[in-house]
Amino acid sequence: MKLLLVEDNERVSRFVIKGLSEAGHTVDHADNGRDGMYHAVSATYDAIIMDRMLPGGIDGLAIVETLRKSGNRVPILILSALDGVDERIRGLKSGGDDYLIKPFAFGELLARLDALLRRSQEKSVETSLALGGLSIDLLTHKVMRDGRTLSLQPREFKLLEYLLRHANQVVTRTMLLENVWDYHFDPQTNVIDVHISKLRQKIDAGFPTQLLRTVRSAGYMLSDHA
Repeated sequence: MKLLLVEDNERVSRFVIKGLSEAGHTVDHADNGRDGMYHAVSATYDAIIMDRMLPGGIDGLAIVETLRKSGNRVPILILSALDGVDERIRGLKSGGDDYLIKPFAFGELLARLDALLRRSQEKSVETSLALGGLSIDLLTHKVMRDGRTLSLQPREFKLLEYLLRHANQVVTRTMLLENVWDYHFDPQTNVIDVHISKLRQKIDAGFPTQLLRTVRSAGYMLSDHA
């Protein structure tokens, strides 16, 4: 599984990453709230392990609440030294799926994480995404808008899927390079502009409402809001 660990304690982070890696998981790590928020909203994870108190001006619960408000249902295990009943209730009400108190045994963390992943996998598999009359079938790669079938190239489909998964959010060029093209550097080309232009022609041309918008100096947004 691909996991995100947001934890500022270096010793705890090394301990958890080592154990999860030995268990066969891939782990991304952020040691502050700002980087944790960036990772959480810009990539897809099977689960997130979230420390409650973080440096960087954003605490763990704020990240959890932001994800839930955006419709992101990724399983989240909250880690915290705050062991009061009220604190545990607050963590779960913010959108956390489980709450583990520090210090903890790695075996318990792994067991709780496995339980979260099992519950997530038992839910119905997502097979389609839709926004404002535009829909894509993730199994057949069929794309439709207002009953009309649209023909997209594989990279255009991947781009549209990513934009739909982040609907009504600004998606930066860096996010697209990393998650659609798998580039972790700027290739200094206009590849994004070309594909955005082609995608806009296919999903917006001839329709009364423009869904794919350019947000000046920020990136792009797929939105059906006026």
